[in-house]
Amino acid sequence: MIRGTTQRLENRRRSALAATRVPTDAVFTIDELAIYLKLPKRTLYKLAQEGTVPGHKVGRHWRFHRETIDNWLKSKSK
Repeated sequence: MIRGTTQRLENRRRSALAATRVPTDAVFTIDELAIYLKLPKRTLYKLAQEGTVPGHKVGRHWRFHRETIDNWLKSKSK
């Protein structure tokens, strides 16, 4: 019984850590970009819809190219 509980807690801890890791993919989802930029998802949706953050809609889902986001961030810091 204790071993099963310990295993479940460890799995939850690992899931929580994975959810906060900075993604390394070439294309981000809105969730991944929120982690990468350390912004709330709601703010990102607003900025993407306004065209402030460079991204594309694929059906109902937003996608963001990492290289484009990095270049956008560099251009905003000048």
